[in-house]
Order: sequence, then C-alpha cells, then structure tokens
Amino acid sequence: MKTLLYKFLAFGFVITTLIACKDNLNKPDLNALKPTIVTEQTPNDTDDPAIWIHPTDPSQSLVIGTDKDVDGGIYAYNLEGEIVNKVLNLKRPNNVDIAYGFAYGDQKIDIAVVSERKANSIRVFRLPDLLPIDNGGIKVFENEIEKEHDEPMGVALYSKDTDSVRKTYAIVGRKSGPLENYLWQYELYTDNDTIVKGNKVRSFGTYSGKKEIEAIAVDNELGYVYYADETAGVRKYYADPSLDNNTELSFFAQNDAQRDHEGIAIYKTGKSTGYVLVSDQQANKFLIYPREGSLESKHDHKLITSVSVSTIECDGAELTHVNLGKQFPSGMLVAMTNGKAFQYYDWRLIQDEIDKVLSSVK
Repeated sequence: MKTLLYKFLAFGFVITTLIACKDNLNKPDLNALKPTIVTEQTPNDTDDPAIWIHPTDPSQSLVIGTDKDVDGGIYAYNLEGEIVNKVLNLKRPNNVDIAYGFAYGDQKIDIAVVSERKANSIRVFRLPDLLPIDNGGIKVFENEIEKEHDEPMGVALYSKDTDSVRKTYAIVGRKSGPLENYLWQYELYTDNDTIVKGNKVRSFGTYSGKKEIEAIAVDNELGYVYYADETAGVRKYYADPSLDNNTELSFFAQNDAQRDHEGIAIYKTGKSTGYVLVSDQQANKFLIYPREGSLESKHDHKLITSVSVSTIECDGAELTHVNLGKQFPSGMLVAMTNGKAFQYYDWRLIQDEIDKVLSSVK
C-alpha cells in the first residue's frame, strides 16, 4: 500500500512536495521530468542524499539522506522510498557521503560520513545498519577564530588504495570561511579501540566570498573533487592530498545558473567518461557537463544542456550508473526537494534529454 501511495504522489505532479511549496519558492515547470519515486517525508527539512550500493543485490541498495534541524537526523530509504532506518537527535546534520572498504580494525566496512553543523563535527556511521563508530564525532575546523568558520556543511569522501591499506579522506566545507583554504581534508582512521578518528592533512580551495560552499563531490576513479562556490561557479581540484593540492584545475558553470549552484553529482558511462550534474537551484534544473572535459582539455567542462525536473529548489543530489533493478536499470538520480522528501529519477529519462541535444549537433 505504501509503495502504491509513493508512486501515485510521484506521477501526480508530486502532490506532497507542491503542497509544501511556499509562495516565494520557484515551482517546477509543468513539462519537467517527473520522478519515479517520492520518498516518505521527514519531520524537518531534507538536505542531501547519498546512495549505498548493496554488495550482492543492488536492488536492496539504500539511499541515506539528512534531515537538517537542531534536533535532526539521518534516514535510510529503500528503493521504494520507504524509511527503513534512522538516527535521530543530531545537531543539524547537513550533508552526507559514502565510502566503501574502509579499514576498520581488521575488517573492511562501508561507512556514511555526515556533517553535524551545530556540533562542529563530522559523524561516521557503519553501513548498512547506521551504527555510530566515532564515539560522538570528529571535531573539524578547530581553532578558527570566527564561529561561523567552524560550522561544517558539505562533506565528500575520497578513497585511495596504497600497498598496505585503502586510505579514506573526508573533504569538508563550511558555512563561511577565508578566500583561500576554505576546505579542510581529514584522513579517517581507526584507533586501537576501533573508534574512527580524523587527522587534518591539508586545507585548500579558493572562495569567491559571495555566498558559501556546501555542495562537494569526488570523482574517485579520476581523482578530482568538485565544489560549488554558490552564485560564482563550480571549482575543480585534485582530491589526493599528496598531489599538487593548491592548483585550481577548472572553474566552470560561472554563467549557467539562475543563481545558486547547489548539489553536484557524477554519472559514469566509462572509466573516464560520463557527466557532471549541478543543481541550478532556483531554476529547478540540472546543468549537465562532460565528465571527461573536451578534446582540448580534460578540465574544460562546457555546458551540454540543462534538464528541468520536478524538484523545488534542490539542494543536494546523488547519482549512480549501477543497475538497481527494473525501475532503475541504468541507475538513478536522487535529488532533495523542498517538502521534506527526496525524489528518485530513472536515469534513462535524463539520458534521453542529453541524447536529443547531442544528436542535434552532429
């Protein structure tokens, strides 16, 4: 019964979300793509999703999403949009990302890392059971003089295989910060008591000073980190702290968004090919760029097209190319929407829009 209700809401012009839309928010275009699934609502305000792929049965994968409030939580949804688990009483959880094969004692586990803004911390949870394994959190941006400079917002994880172990790093953004070295990167590790801790390994990243930096995404295979300098554009750096870590590789999407550049997500069509999607928040669209860059430069990301969706002012988003079953055989886009929910989109709908543009320029 629940599943039928969610599908009805999704195809009925996303009724639940539209009811929650305030007059001062931009409503979706009537011809916008419609989601396959709209999730159950949370009590407060959804913000950012991540997708955990089940190791043996992708149809049992989960979406992990934040519900941001001073008494908020993180939620696990199945692929039908039902809430199947949650952790409450977090102090304004903001963004979330997932890493696989994290070295936890003598085990390798999957983890979700969440920014807990009002605790000035990042939190680490084991997947899929959402068990906290950080003894209450890892403090970030310590010793910053201005209070707003130590409130974490965005977080993205980068993993790197070495000869002995897989290293996992958290790249963290904040509500406000300096014009240089806005992001801090922490190596996550497990101590002798199997508590996850973090060690700062670098600070990097230019900031325009215009608004804030929240959305961060890592292309783990290619080794890049992208982040949205809201109202300014999207910046690209190396994710590996051992490389030339203060050189900006690209600054794109500067003139493509109506106002705020928000959630960033990566769709992979091959080892180095695919798309980088950026939420054009006030336009209720996703801007689509080539993951591989151009023939002239792999860091040249020119707009391919934009796709209108039924989200209302989307903050966070996540993508996977993995076959998740009959509803999402080519993967799916998960996007936050105003209305305390997330929307799941069949990737094939988005790919169709991209193909129309690409075929017209051949």
